[in-house]
Amino acid sequence: MSITDNIKRLKSETSLLDVNLIAVSKTKPIEDLQEAYNSGQRRFGENMVQELVEKQEKLPKDIEWHLIGHLQTNKVKYIAPFISLIESVDSIKLLAEINKHAEKNNRVIDCLLQIYIADEETKYGLGFDEAIDLLRSKEFISLKHVRIRGLMGIATHTDNEKQIKEEFYELKTFFDGIKQSFFWKESFFDTLSMGMSSDYKIAIEQGSNMVRLGSTIFGTRAKI
Repeated sequence: MSITDNIKRLKSETSLLDVNLIAVSKTKPIEDLQEAYNSGQRRFGENMVQELVEKQEKLPKDIEWHLIGHLQTNKVKYIAPFISLIESVDSIKLLAEINKHAEKNNRVIDCLLQIYIADEETKYGLGFDEAIDLLRSKEFISLKHVRIRGLMGIATHTDNEKQIKEEFYELKTFFDGIKQSFFWKESFFDTLSMGMSSDYKIAIEQGSNMVRLGSTIFGTRAKI
């Protein structure tokens, strides 16, 4: 199926469930992104800052760009003027840097806290206790140019659907607890981003309202 066909199918599937679709366009050429855009897709996710900046300069300005990969503090300045959502905040140090550059650009930048839920050492993210400590910290409370919209998590890369389901269930339960404890007055804390091409249907069943799909839209990713 074409990118256009894939977008139309997935949009009809996710919109009925009130789930936001993020097209993960890492390594894909501008032409592929343009086809997705022409099919009505407006939210794109990139892993690498340099690639994100290059694509943002060439594509329509009403695109909402999400940074979904690990973000180094020294790269924040390049995306601060335009980024819509940083999904991969995994430390107070990074959040403070985002706040600094958001202030320079007279913006409030939306962020998700990335929570470590996978049984894999290679994944980034905050532990449950670390996320709570971050939200309780005086430094976080002092940050006025970032807004925590919710949480993001990546499940273990495994064929064990039971394990994936349990990891997503734990994150949804944690999301609900964080909402009740820290953001019960805030309507903007509304995003639980979990689920990729291999497991997004399980993620949606477990309460995800944002999925990040690459190969399901664009086909198998080119090797680099």
